[in-house]
Amino acid sequence: MATLSVAGTQSAGDFISQQLRTQQAQRRAEQADAVARALRAQASSAQQAADQAQENARNLKVRSDQAQGEAGSARQAVSSLESLSRVDRSFQSIREGIATGLAAIDAAPAPVVNAEGQTTGTLVNVTA
Repeated sequence: MATLSVAGTQSAGDFISQQLRTQQAQRRAEQADAVARALRAQASSAQQAADQAQENARNLKVRSDQAQGEAGSARQAVSSLESLSRVDRSFQSIREGIATGLAAIDAAPAPVVNAEGQTTGTLVNVTA
């Protein structure tokens, strides 16, 4: 019977050892689950941040495209204003030329020579 009690003692020791290993494995599994949940939460948070950053990038692209369009319109307006200024200067030059020509016409009429070679359009004093 001594062999049975020794064998029984070893079985009890093996049983307790097995229980300790089982409890440790269970604790490790629970810890791994907790770590997995924490990592999942971090991943979800990071995904939300990435989605928000991507949305911000899209918004910035749209605003950039709008600003580029406005810049193009502004450049076109500047070009149009420069063209109008050149046209205005040309018209001013034409107006000045016309005014000079009209002033010359109004100043003194040019004498006209008739078919006999006489100058007409001048006053001659015949009372002398």
